[in-house]
Amino acid sequence: MLSRRFWFALALLYAVAFLLLDVVSAQQAPPASGARTLLLPRRIVSGDRATLAVLDANGRLTPGVTVNFSNGDRLTTDTTGRALFVAPLNPGVVFASIEGRPGRVPTAVLSPAEGATSSIEVNSAPRAASISDRIELTGHGFCGDADANQVTIGGKAALVLASSPSSLVVLPPIDLEPGPAALEVACAKRSAPIFNITFVALRLEANSSPLAPGEHRVLAVHVRGTTAKVGLEARNLAPDIAELSGGNPLHLSTSGGAENSVRFEITGRKRGSFLISIRLLSSIGPPRP
Repeated sequence: MLSRRFWFALALLYAVAFLLLDVVSAQQAPPASGARTLLLPRRIVSGDRATLAVLDANGRLTPGVTVNFSNGDRLTTDTTGRALFVAPLNPGVVFASIEGRPGRVPTAVLSPAEGATSSIEVNSAPRAASISDRIELTGHGFCGDADANQVTIGGKAALVLASSPSSLVVLPPIDLEPGPAALEVACAKRSAPIFNITFVALRLEANSSPLAPGEHRVLAVHVRGTTAKVGLEARNLAPDIAELSGGNPLHLSTSGGAENSVRFEITGRKRGSFLISIRLLSSIGPPRP
């Protein structure tokens, strides 16, 4: 027979294993205090359902975050970092904000007549998008419950972060390759016409060591996925450490061609680690086949 000591050791092993699983699970969910970005559909329909999402500074969906609306409504994101709600009954503009954080995000409340439709269609989409950043689609016939929408990019499932019958905020698949990709949108057994978006990858080439006062440094951004010129925005998030030459934020276009790139320049103000955010700027228009 197995000794009592063996069973005690086995039970202790299981207890440690479950404790480790609990620690890992806790680490996977970012704390509500880290909430930074509120994703709200640009347009919602009066009395209809919609979904919002909250992200932390690292772009992770954040559960347990309280969101306040200017009309007095208040809700909390669920375990997925999103929240399903019913749009206000009065058409107009309402604002929402993360509790304890500055800034408000507006959304237009459409009347039921403006949102009524028997089909699903995308009316506007970006011409180009980053493979690692969210994209916004506007149209009609989408599902207010984010998970009820089926969106694929290049044949791969994308994550719908926020939604309403008139707006979708979508995160591309993590394994999407740069280049043109077909985008499909479906909801409640209805599908919109397929269209294409050019997806690009941005690679920053820079010395990330602490900057010294007066030191000049060049940041090169390389673009894969298109040989066309694209617009980029650089935003200096630590202006006390470094000065971004040309203004803050600064908009520049890439060179185009096989070596599609652009250079941003910074100068140190005091010793420390600089922080520059680079994002793609893209025109919005009717989707193209």
